Amino acid sequence: MEIHVNDTPVEILPGMTVKHALISAGLFNDSDSIKSVCDKWGNEIGLDGELMEGERIYVVQKKK
Repeated sequence: MEIHVNDTPVEILPGMTVKHALISAGLFNDSDSIKSVCDKWGNEIGLDGELMEGERIYVVQKKK
């Protein structure tokens, strides 16, 4: 199934979590740099949340 991470399409299997999507998008190499993950409405979501086809999530990075 296809979801979007920071507006980039990512293919994951049904039932996979937000963390799996971030790993597939190459954004989970350094989890300490991630401040939060939000849905398309700006609501913060957890890394263990399940995703559905077509969802859009956005990673908020910590400032260096």
